[in-house]
Amino acid sequence: MKLPGQDAIARQAGEQLVTHQVKLPKKVVERPIRQVAKRLAMALLVLVATALIVYADRDGYNDNSDGSVDLLDAFYYATVTLSTTGYGDITPVGDGARLTNIFVITPLRVLFLIILVGTTLEVLTERTREEWRLNRWRSTLRDHTVVIGFGTKGRSAIQTVLATGLRRDQVVVIDPSSKVIDAATADGYAGVTGDATRSEVLKRAEVHKARQIIVAPQRDDTAVLVTLTARQLNRSAKIVAAVREEENAPLLKQSGADAVITSASAAGRLLGLSVLSPAAGMVMEDLIQQGSGLDLVERPVVKAEVGRGPRDMDDLVVSVVRGHRVLGYDDPSIGTLQLTDRLITIVRVTPGAQVAPDLRPLPRD
Repeated sequence: MKLPGQDAIARQAGEQLVTHQVKLPKKVVERPIRQVAKRLAMALLVLVATALIVYADRDGYNDNSDGSVDLLDAFYYATVTLSTTGYGDITPVGDGARLTNIFVITPLRVLFLIILVGTTLEVLTERTREEWRLNRWRSTLRDHTVVIGFGTKGRSAIQTVLATGLRRDQVVVIDPSSKVIDAATADGYAGVTGDATRSEVLKRAEVHKARQIIVAPQRDDTAVLVTLTARQLNRSAKIVAAVREEENAPLLKQSGADAVITSASAAGRLLGLSVLSPAAGMVMEDLIQQGSGLDLVERPVVKAEVGRGPRDMDDLVVSVVRGHRVLGYDDPSIGTLQLTDRLITIVRVTPGAQVAPDLRPLPRD
């Protein structure tokens, strides 16, 4: 099957070199450009002040070229003096001018150098610190969740996973838009700017060490390519992908996705159900929304529940996960519950409550 836009993507991949960058969440600080601009303004202010001081006492200075010091000569003298160049063509000859140089010009020279050298040192220190932080992040990142696409679907998926207790520093977002990555890092997630269909971009997100991968781009053909690349880099991760068209779901499964969610058909199903039965539509919408009302939860069977039937449970059991099979609650092959089974139940969740995450991927066929 040929996906729409596949030829265009292939041409773009061959013609353009996609850059990528890792961004870690950080505290809100003043922008570096603004900091440098402030320091340059301070340096210029010191320069202007020095030039005005020299010009006010111009009779105490001697210019070897014409003997007099005008405003341009004052600025020239201030520039070569503060930068410690000191050509000596303009020199203080009066006692007042020399005292001014000792107690005023020299401190201004020191202040000028502190501003310029301090800015350089701070930039180098910040760059070294950020590089050290990035290397430490890469070495310690394990069993994390990678979310490809930070649109509506990607954001909702992250919020759902975080509600189970996953920490924000265990989530890495990949998106081609730098503005989107800036928004993700502002929310506390690590971000990688770049095309997720390229293996080097996925490697920067440490996909090969991830436990879960959520594929939620804007296009179905992109989802297929991303899933293929991600599965090649990580054979054991649980990959969940979203597509718009249902006809592309089998292709994603063949590409290595453990589960495929068809957004268009799911939304259409909910719309149709709401028309036929508004109450049933409200229940389904309540199940979809995270954090309050009804919610679907997967949990292990405890010892006290072994030997009981799904209908005898206190919780409302929807399905039983046994091995790699997902069985309905009324499936006669279930018999009684076993200690190795897992239950998918409907529970009532209050705002702020957390459910222990199930991070164990199901065995692949």
